[in-house]
Amino acid sequence: MCKGLLSLDGATNTNMVVEKSVMTTIDDIRAFAMTCFSSARGSHDWDHTQRVYNLCMHIGQVERADIEVLEIAAYLHDVGRSHEDASEGGICHAQKGAEIARELLVAYPLSDEQRANIIHGIRSHRFRGNHQPETLEAKVLFDADKLDAIGAVGIGRAFLFAGEVGAKLYNPGIQLEDTQPYTEEDTGYREYKLKLSKIKDRMLTEEGRRLAEERHAFMEMFFERFTQEHEGHK
Repeated sequence: MCKGLLSLDGATNTNMVVEKSVMTTIDDIRAFAMTCFSSARGSHDWDHTQRVYNLCMHIGQVERADIEVLEIAAYLHDVGRSHEDASEGGICHAQKGAEIARELLVAYPLSDEQRANIIHGIRSHRFRGNHQPETLEAKVLFDADKLDAIGAVGIGRAFLFAGEVGAKLYNPGIQLEDTQPYTEEDTGYREYKLKLSKIKDRMLTEEGRRLAEERHAFMEMFFERFTQEHEGHK
């Protein structure tokens, strides 16, 4: 769970101090976010947040998004994850994360529009969520988070998560539509067929779509080979 909220000292109106305040804000928020992953599962740990941050910086620059909003939203997007894990999916980490961010961001020198944008991005970044990303920054965060779920990294994370919940390597004798998440049925292949294979068609930015096409192609090739090896054909 996250440890305490950080605060920022008051700033003067000089450009130099305002610039320093922005840097301090992001540094403080990054430090706070890191405390939320002290006991995180490997599939959704701080390394995932760092990768999403890097993707946000890349896509955000290409799409001309508000980089400050993206930096903060990327660092905070999964701070509610430990609550979802503890509840075995009963709590939506995106909604919980938005609540945590709303309380946290009051202490920092952001405009009301920026705060609302960050909170909206966090609330709407979940693939299975009920909120649709509406701002450019929310769309970039959504795409960055989804990109980390596909391709080579996505395959690794799918099997890592399956191991975390005690799933088998592969379970071909069960209809995937009848399986349940967070159980031994929640295999890496199940994650690929029911979720990961659909991600490229959900991308919201042009750069996100470009990156997703390449990652999807690699993932398809891997799982085709995986099933062939499992059946002893290769």
